[in-house]
Amino acid sequence: MNNPDSDLEKRLWSSADKLRSNMDAAEYKHVLLGLIFLKYVSDSFTEVYKELENDKEHFSDPEDRDEYIARNIFWVPPDARWDYIQRNAKQPTIGKLIDDAMDSIERDNPSLKGVLPTNYSRPALDKQRLGELIDLIGGITLGTGQARSRDLLGRVYEYFLGQFADAEGKKGGQFYTPKSIVQLLVEMIEPYRGRVLDPCCGSGGMFVQSEKFIEAHQGRIDDIHIFGQESNQTTWKLCKMNLAIRNIDSDQVKWNNEGSFLNDAHKDLRADFILANPPFNDSDWKGDLLKDDVRWKYGIPTEGNANFAWVQHFIYHMAPSGIAGFVLANGSMSSNTSNEGEIRKNIIEADLIDCMVALPPQLFFNTGIPACLWFLTKDKKNNKFRDRREKTLFIDARNMGTMIDRRHRVLTDDDIKKVSSVYHAWRGEGGEYNDIPGFCKSSDTDEIRKNSYVLTPGRYVGIEEGEEDDKEFEEKMQRLVSDLKQQMEEGARLDDEIKKNLERIGFECF
Repeated sequence: MNNPDSDLEKRLWSSADKLRSNMDAAEYKHVLLGLIFLKYVSDSFTEVYKELENDKEHFSDPEDRDEYIARNIFWVPPDARWDYIQRNAKQPTIGKLIDDAMDSIERDNPSLKGVLPTNYSRPALDKQRLGELIDLIGGITLGTGQARSRDLLGRVYEYFLGQFADAEGKKGGQFYTPKSIVQLLVEMIEPYRGRVLDPCCGSGGMFVQSEKFIEAHQGRIDDIHIFGQESNQTTWKLCKMNLAIRNIDSDQVKWNNEGSFLNDAHKDLRADFILANPPFNDSDWKGDLLKDDVRWKYGIPTEGNANFAWVQHFIYHMAPSGIAGFVLANGSMSSNTSNEGEIRKNIIEADLIDCMVALPPQLFFNTGIPACLWFLTKDKKNNKFRDRREKTLFIDARNMGTMIDRRHRVLTDDDIKKVSSVYHAWRGEGGEYNDIPGFCKSSDTDEIRKNSYVLTPGRYVGIEEGEEDDKEFEEKMQRLVSDLKQQMEEGARLDDEIKKNLERIGFECF
C-alpha cells in the first residue's frame, strides 16, 4: 500500500521541478525551500490566530504577539502571512513582497535572524514562475497541528533536500547525508540524553534524526542539547530552517566561513555524542596553518587530506564517556601515506576504536568513493556497557541495502536493525552476541596489530559459511575491485600532494 505522504512529496517535487526552467538546482533550492518555510510558519500562525479569534471566553487578542511566543509559534506580521502573499502572487512586485516578508519575520523572531533567504526580487528570477510556485505550495497545508503531528513538512523538506542533493551531484551531497546512513549512525550510538555535536553539520540531518530517535523511544527531546558548526553560510541557513520547523533549539549551531579547524566555535565542549559526515579526502583544509594544534595528539595530519584531522577533532571533543559515530572514505581504514598509518596505529593502541562498519556502494548522492563508519569511545570499561577493553567489533555490510533506482541504494529498516542490534548485543545491551562468518567479528587488538593496523572489516570477518564457489569468487572480485578503486584514489591523492609540494618550492607542474 502506498504512503499518501510519500506520493505527495513526489507529486510536489515533480511539479515544483517543472517550474525550475533553466535555473541551477543550487539556486532554486533556496527559492523553493524558503517559500515552503514561509508557508509553514504562516499555517502555524493562522491556526492559532483563528483559535484566539474564536475564543469568546477569554477575549484574547489574535494580534497579540505574546500569545504566539507563549505557544512556541513564530509571530508572522500581516504582510508576511500566506494569504497576503498568495493574493499578490501574480503581481510583478511579488519578489519584493516576499523579500519584505522574510525581513519582517526575521525582525520579529530573533531566533531566525540572518537565516531566511531573500533576493526573490532579483531580475533573473522569473516572476511568473515564482507566482506559479506560490500557487503550487499554497495548495498544501503544512503548519497546522494535524500536519505537524504527521511531520508532513519535515518529510517534504527532507525529501526535497535529498532530491536537490541528487540534482546538484557532488556539490549537493556536501550538505546532505542520505537518511538511511544517518538512521544507522543514530541507532548505533543511541543519543538519548546529553550534548550532541556535529562540527560539519550541513543541513542538520544528524540533529533531526536524533530527535526522531528520542521520540521513537519515548524519550524527552529537551534531554539533549545540540551543538553544530557549518562553514557554508547558505547551507547553515538550510540547517537553521530545517531545525526551526521542528522547534529544535539551534542557538548553538554556529556559522563561520573559516570552519571547525581554523575557528572552532565549541572549543571547550566535550560532547556525549558526536555524529558527523565530514567532506571525504578534503585537500584544502588549511592544515599548513595548524601544525602545532593541540588536537593532533595522535600525529600531525597530512596537509593533503583532512580525514585524520577530522578523526582527531572528534576525539578532542568527546567527553570522558562519550561516543563518536562518523562517516569516512574507505581509504581511512588502510592508508599508510603521509603519516596516516601512524596516526591510525596510535588511535588503535589508545584503545579508542569500538566498531568499524564497511558500507555498501551507491549510498551517496555526491560520490562513488567507497565509505565506512567509525565508532570511537574513550571508555570501553564504563558501567553503562560491558568491559570491551582491547576489543573492536568489525561489521561487513557491503552486501546490504536495496537499489531504489539505477544509481542509488538505501539501507532498509531491517538492514539498520540487523547492524545496530549486533553492535548493541556486542556492547552488552541485551541479546547474545556471536561472530557471524562473512558479517561480523569481535577482534582483539593483537589481531589488529598482526594485520598491520588495517581496519577493513573484510580482513577480519572472513567469508560466509557454506557459500557456493561462484558466490565466493564474485565476492572476492567485488572486494578486489573495491580495493583497486581505493588504491587508485590514494595514488591520485598522493600525486596531487606531490605536485603541491613541488609547486611550493618553485617547480611548475603541468
